[in-house]
Amino acid sequence: MRKMRLLVYDGLCIIISTRGPSVPSWNGRRNDARCLEMLSIIIPALNEQQYLPSLLGSIIRQSPSVAHEIVITDAGSQDRTVEIALSYGCTVVPGGLAAKGRNQGGKAAKGDLFLFLDPEVLLPHGFLKRILSEFKERNLDIASCAIEPIVEKWMPRLTFPRFFFDLLYNWPARLSQNVFPYASAVLLVKKSIHEKLGGFNESIRIGEDHDYARRGAKYGRYGFLSSCKLPLFMRRCQKMGVLRTHLKYLLCNLLNALLGEVKSDIFKYNFGQYKGILSEEGKNRGPKWALSLGWVTAYYILLMVGLLSWSVFFLVLVSKLIFDRVGRLIALRGAHDPL
Repeated sequence: MRKMRLLVYDGLCIIISTRGPSVPSWNGRRNDARCLEMLSIIIPALNEQQYLPSLLGSIIRQSPSVAHEIVITDAGSQDRTVEIALSYGCTVVPGGLAAKGRNQGGKAAKGDLFLFLDPEVLLPHGFLKRILSEFKERNLDIASCAIEPIVEKWMPRLTFPRFFFDLLYNWPARLSQNVFPYASAVLLVKKSIHEKLGGFNESIRIGEDHDYARRGAKYGRYGFLSSCKLPLFMRRCQKMGVLRTHLKYLLCNLLNALLGEVKSDIFKYNFGQYKGILSEEGKNRGPKWALSLGWVTAYYILLMVGLLSWSVFFLVLVSKLIFDRVGRLIALRGAHDPL
């Protein structure tokens, strides 16, 4: 018989099995007054047998562990994804594309807090403890955090991927969190906010997490967490190429910010098309890069274009905010001083 032990951390009631690979689970009862909240981790998946064990293992290794349940929404995997998820004690429900999968997971989840994760991420030690603590201290209703690439052997040298991630995503997302929220790969949200939003917009082809964060900020307090970064495998860059992937997401962000959500498939976004990128031993099979002077030059030109694009975006955003503020002040003055 499997022995169980009870832990209570920061108002979260956890039942942990002392045997087997199963993840911490929740027994559905809340008789203890200290068990105020429950965390549900929701992961959409399609053919993720290569990455899922690493992610689930990183959740189990959290100290102290606060993952009550893990919900895997499977979009019809043809590999061992479902088998692996069940072996770790996860709840598995039918899914679909990323937005639909997250919504299906939200319907099946029992928690008061939802943590939406992409399957190619890894949780560093103490990640759950830090994000839950900051989420509570800042009295947030919805939040995301910085992400950073896991540096692998296939990556071209001289590209400084972590620094450029900060420069092109993390720092702008932090600066704009109060006026134009961004979120990618990770979202922590209260169940009540998720229900008010009606979940993710399933008509959006790419960038549905950005849309979710911005709509969520209208119903509650959004924050970009500063206590940690979430590592992720750069499998899109590995499959499509670094320059092509960066350019694709740069254009997508600009369209998203200036013209609205991307609902057509102009970027040819394919969900779950990364089967076989990693070998069974976890070694990369990525392409061999010939770092010519032309390649490096093109990469840095793209970097400059990205910085210029963010600068233009912030100028437009700040100008809009100033004009909106001035317009409200004029309207208020006109209301108080009628002719």
